[in-house]
Amino acid sequence: MKTKAAVLYETGAPQPYVESLPLVVDEITLDGPGPGEVLVEVVGAGLCHSDLSVVDGSRPRPLPMILGHEASGIVREVGGSDTSEFVPGDHVVFSWVPVCGRCLYCASGRGAMCEPGNAANLVGTLLSGVRRFSDSRSTPPKPCSHHLGVSAFSQFTVAAQESLVKIDPSLPLAMAALFGCAVMTGVGAAINTAGVQPGTSVAVFGMGGVGLSAVMGARAVGANPIIAVDRVEEKLKLAQDVGATHTINAAANDPVAAIREIGSGGADYVIESVGNETVLIQAYESTRRGGATISAGLPAPNKMFSVPALSIVAEERTIKGSYMGGCVPRRDIPRFVGMYQAGLLPVDKLQTHTLRLEDINEGFDRLAQAKAVRQIINFDA
Repeated sequence: MKTKAAVLYETGAPQPYVESLPLVVDEITLDGPGPGEVLVEVVGAGLCHSDLSVVDGSRPRPLPMILGHEASGIVREVGGSDTSEFVPGDHVVFSWVPVCGRCLYCASGRGAMCEPGNAANLVGTLLSGVRRFSDSRSTPPKPCSHHLGVSAFSQFTVAAQESLVKIDPSLPLAMAALFGCAVMTGVGAAINTAGVQPGTSVAVFGMGGVGLSAVMGARAVGANPIIAVDRVEEKLKLAQDVGATHTINAAANDPVAAIREIGSGGADYVIESVGNETVLIQAYESTRRGGATISAGLPAPNKMFSVPALSIVAEERTIKGSYMGGCVPRRDIPRFVGMYQAGLLPVDKLQTHTLRLEDINEGFDRLAQAKAVRQIINFDA
């Protein structure tokens, strides 16, 4: 079949993207689903910094590629009798790590670390090792890589059934896309990875979709105080709306000193969602003795950070990575949806813009300039 998609052919295009047009909206070929795969009509797709990192070249991926990994949609076709988990009409959210359920990590409840899933993501294939997209302009047609097994910047996509989670059909479907990355990663970082306890103090660096979701998660479990750090005043105001008790503008104040003052020596849990090694050091320095520093952002692969080695032992510090919020998607996405429906997670406040697919380059300009939190491409609009 043919589908309209935003294709990334080359990385490193200069900004503004609305002029350089790194993402080309074109009609490409999509093969039908094979065994264990599902054809999904995409309804909502969010623009995330992880996508931007591929566009600007800081996170190399095999090209050409159909980007997009935060998405929701409707099942339209299943590939064979062994694809028994889904039927046409099911509403689904995508998981950007396909969780095989059989490897050592999956068996121990650490689906985000799935070995076959992450290996497939690295080379741009589905879990089975195949590519279903192809660029029909090339002779012969050139395969297009899948982004994290999702490739949501397309009207239709094919995914492994292990990349999908069935959701309550009463949930607004375009908005449900946010549960596939921002919410899963941020709320998961607070609840799963950090294990925030009621009455403990939490600081979060970076008020993008993941950081704001971490604030929501901390509030949902009863943390206090909850300190939000960013350089953009509008994002700090939004942080207050979703649960922050204190805000710090890092462009005007020393966040480390401010957090230490608010938290009487630092916060019990400090979550860094920026993906910057300098900010990660600030997060560590803001963590109280005996506390935990959580790294949930994705820095460039060549970046390093250092901390005083003695402090790890003498102050009983913990440094933890949080990939995909330490989630098992089929366990945690329905759980977080339930928390949203109970009024504990104001997820709809994350959406700041709605786009057409044709406006995607403009959307990435807005994201790069920190003028948006989550922009959702609504294919139904």
